Amino acid sequence: MTADGFGTALRRRDADAHWLVQADGTRRRLPVERWHGPAEPATAAVVSRCAGPTLDLGCGPGRLTAALARAGLTTVGVDVSARAVALTRARGAVALQADLFDPLPAEGRWRHVVLLDGNIGIGGDPARLLRRCRELLCPDGTVLVELDPPGSGTWQGRAHVVSGRRRGPDFGWARLDTRAVHEPAATAGLVVRELHPAGRRWFAELAAG
Repeated sequence: MTADGFGTALRRRDADAHWLVQADGTRRRLPVERWHGPAEPATAAVVSRCAGPTLDLGCGPGRLTAALARAGLTTVGVDVSARAVALTRARGAVALQADLFDPLPAEGRWRHVVLLDGNIGIGGDPARLLRRCRELLCPDGTVLVELDPPGSGTWQGRAHVVSGRRRGPDFGWARLDTRAVHEPAATAGLVVRELHPAGRRWFAELAAG
């Protein structure tokens, strides 16, 4: 997440106020109440697949980072937003303010990297993002990523966040559904090991090919 782009949504919890608007005009309501709330049942499916040191990229207010830590896992949340990092630390979890494309601790030694809440869109290029995840992982590590439901397709371009009457800056963003994930995963040297639903949400486990 970009610090400016999602900044207001990290400060205000009013769910009806925040929208992600794509350059083609498509609007999606941001689930800010979920971000700020406790770990929801769907995150249990992610936590259960983690068995070692885990990076939560684009951690936001840190509900997943905290859930992973409570499960006894060495976990670090990463976000460019100082507000997100402060909120994550307030939950008792470890978080680092950094751009995920910049150097990070223990590169090549993480057992799992997690991209939740649409964070496959970070940077607007899923293949590049997944390559970066691959660099962070140990040889037998996995990427756990949330995807759009089957048939939603893929989109890449510029987007911005509208919070009430405030329009945030443009940034690169992307969307990827379960059918479209195979190509960028392969480009990054990963294979789709498993696709699994949790309620109305979909997740994938990617591993080195």
